[in-house]
Amino acid sequence: MDFNIIDAHAHLWLNQNTEVNGLEIKTLDDGKSLFMGEIRQMVPPFIVDGRNTAEIFLANMNYAQVSAAVITQEYIDGLQNAYLNQVEEKYPNRFLCCGMFDVRQPNYVKHAKKLIGHGFKALKIPAQRFFLPEGRVYLTIDPMMEIFKQMEKNDILLSIDLADGDEQVAEMNEIIKECPNLRIAVGHFGMVTRPKWQEQIKLALNKNVMIESGGITWLFNDEFYPFEGAVRAIKEAADLVGMDKLMWGSDYPRTITAITYRMSYDFVVKSDLLNDEEKALFLGKNAEKFYRFKNLIDLPYIKNMSE
Repeated sequence: MDFNIIDAHAHLWLNQNTEVNGLEIKTLDDGKSLFMGEIRQMVPPFIVDGRNTAEIFLANMNYAQVSAAVITQEYIDGLQNAYLNQVEEKYPNRFLCCGMFDVRQPNYVKHAKKLIGHGFKALKIPAQRFFLPEGRVYLTIDPMMEIFKQMEKNDILLSIDLADGDEQVAEMNEIIKECPNLRIAVGHFGMVTRPKWQEQIKLALNKNVMIESGGITWLFNDEFYPFEGAVRAIKEAADLVGMDKLMWGSDYPRTITAITYRMSYDFVVKSDLLNDEEKALFLGKNAEKFYRFKNLIDLPYIKNMSE
């Protein structure tokens, strides 16, 4: 391949120790976690201590020839800001790390501004978690708009996952109108297997909005490899907004409990539904430009023992 592969949606954490809507999430052993009342295989079982570190991910990236990755966050993993600050400082050409504030805390505007001051070039908002027991947090309330305007002023990228369908699309359109220079990456490919997913994709008709496919293999898990339905969805999204608005994301590490990290993108490489230029744009070129990666590493193919 004559381009660098970039993962636009991955996660790192040292441990999970949090709660969402009063339900505990906690790292156990052998890659398992207590997750909202049940035991789930959160990461592959060989990660026996549950520590989903940058070094383990880099080993997977190097093997799969992925040059760089965007590290997002999610409330189900707990805030990982301190660790991700260290990761980006240690591996500046391999990772772009998103800071994350918590709207469930009363001082979240102050926290968001503090993250910007600490040097985070991107902030993550898991907006699908904004439907709280005490009431919904709208993206367009004054405190949130204050954060978005501060991000736009400081050229801080917004990585955001939305609730299913068009539930939060009108709010996003208002944000885009008020902050036209705010760069936005919409995650989970618009929750592609849910009704009205195309409405999230259409947000990318705006100049500074992109769509990334983190979690697409999870969303098409019932179909499983080689995820032909996912490729057809990529084609449909490209028809709506153009292939230059779409980016690959793996949702590592949760997705690699079912498939290998390389499999999370090589179903695109091996598909005959996309041409070579479309594959290059989707798997790397779009993300390299949008996230402003520089000095990307070229990685050799390592032959497997089974070959």
